[in-house]
Amino acid sequence: MKRGFYTIMSAQFFSSLADNALFVAAVELLRTGGAPEWQRAALVPMFALFYVVLAPFVGAFADALPKGKVMFVSNAIKIAGCLMMLFGSHPLIAYAVVGLGAAAYSPAKYGILTELLPASQLVKANGWIEGLTIASIILGVLLGGQLVGPQLSAALLSIDVPKIDTGVDTAAEAAIAALIVVYALAAWFNTRIPHTGVEMRPLRQDPQRGLISSTLALLPDFWACNSRLWRDKLGQISLSTTTLFWGAGGNLKFIVLAWAGVALGYNTTQASALTGVVAIGTAVGAVAASMRMRLDMATRVIPLGITMGLLLILMVFIRNIWVAIPFLILLGGLGGFLVVPMNALLQHRGHNLMGAGRSIAVQNFNEQACILGLGAFYSLSLKLGLSVFGAIIVFGVVVAGTMWIIQRWHARNCRHHGEELNHLLHIARQDTHH
Repeated sequence: MKRGFYTIMSAQFFSSLADNALFVAAVELLRTGGAPEWQRAALVPMFALFYVVLAPFVGAFADALPKGKVMFVSNAIKIAGCLMMLFGSHPLIAYAVVGLGAAAYSPAKYGILTELLPASQLVKANGWIEGLTIASIILGVLLGGQLVGPQLSAALLSIDVPKIDTGVDTAAEAAIAALIVVYALAAWFNTRIPHTGVEMRPLRQDPQRGLISSTLALLPDFWACNSRLWRDKLGQISLSTTTLFWGAGGNLKFIVLAWAGVALGYNTTQASALTGVVAIGTAVGAVAASMRMRLDMATRVIPLGITMGLLLILMVFIRNIWVAIPFLILLGGLGGFLVVPMNALLQHRGHNLMGAGRSIAVQNFNEQACILGLGAFYSLSLKLGLSVFGAIIVFGVVVAGTMWIIQRWHARNCRHHGEELNHLLHIARQDTHH
């Protein structure tokens, strides 16, 4: 691997680490500020908001500038969101700004790999990214939990800047201030990313139309790609499955925090460790799937999604930590085993239908829209008076029921379009052997 690859990996790791730790700190900031439970649940959809709104445009923005510069600007936006939290903005609004930075970051971190590395190294490079992402999730939630815990927060609050009143007075604020340093470290690594020499494609292609009109011209192409993937008989099943998985998984990190608080009596520091347990299970399931599953076998894992929804319902009956840990590992493991083959099938169909870049943009849009929708649904359930347990049960029923509908949808496709599906699976089987 080229040296620049390891610089990219370092920048990605620290940025993702801070993202996951910041979520825990933001939950604690709202909790200690007396915010209702539904506002804490709303952190997840607020983070996804700009992923959805800007999905047609962020890819073009990433192609218009050197990817390292895009990643630097994205981390600067995340730092601005942290400063907004510290200086009085509502945490939900500030967290949405951090989500804006993350939305701009995503296409750059994947796109730069194709510019820097030959095709023969892309699978290995993506493996590094996914492995580091899972590690950053686990370590990030643990770091966030420790930063708001009594020991580390006391040490951070004892730091005194002479003649300057920083306004940092609580454990959550001290954690956010510390995470600004982590984001700054990630931004420093961004400045060390080499220019790949690939020609930039400016946003303003047509001087007669202006920047806004040229940018809006991206919309029809994006929606055409989105429609093409949803019409494909394998694309629609893999896209709906991965969309639901990430929608549920994106909200699961808060659901586990809330459940641990009421079922086990845990504080934010203790509960954050259980979120890491789910991520460990996901990693194990992902590795198992990569060893056992083939591309043409991907649709066989759909029943696991139904099982995940039913397990979420069972979670409300658990009151013992020694039952909870293996249960959460199992829950995460089923998710990892489900998403790896389905994600591979989706990438395969997307690449054949429209190219990898556009396919990733469509996938991001749908997945983040599902996180936004399910997160809004869960937080609204709490706002309307459901208990945490009640909201989890409803959430689990929705996940299991939607996966059952997807299973019936695929069965209908097999009955009415069996020849087309067999042809597409034959192509997938051939590509797997190549």
